Amino acid sequence: MTTPGDESRTELAWREIVEHYGERPSLDEEDPSGEDRRRAQLDEASTPEPVADDIDETEEPADEVPAVERFEPPAPPPFPHPRTWQRGLAWAGIFVPPVLALLIGLLSVYVPSLVGWTLVVWFVGGFLYLVREMPRAPRDPWDDGSRI
Repeated sequence: MTTPGDESRTELAWREIVEHYGERPSLDEEDPSGEDRRRAQLDEASTPEPVADDIDETEEPADEVPAVERFEPPAPPPFPHPRTWQRGLAWAGIFVPPVLALLIGLLSVYVPSLVGWTLVVWFVGGFLYLVREMPRAPRDPWDDGSRI
């Protein structure tokens, strides 16, 4: 149960909220109420704009507006030289040796041990090369890749 004093405080609080709803704080330090700003806005709204007939056509423009400078982006950096044969050899080392080892095992083909060790070294070497070429730092999670 609420007491009569509680109801009046609650009612006053609601009235306070309703009375101040929609008001925005003033950012002017000189005039905390914002009256000067409101007066200036009212003066601007009440001032009529000049009509085209009021302008004297014989007057020369005071200053010519300079042409707008266009933005020219800086030259892009050169493309890095891809190491395609190295990367291709590494990716082939990930997929080709296991497939060859599977075929050798399924078809029961005799191969010298040197071929088997070569496949193992190719697989491990390709894997280590690809791991070494991975980026060291984690990618920024907020970077969506777009550039301006």
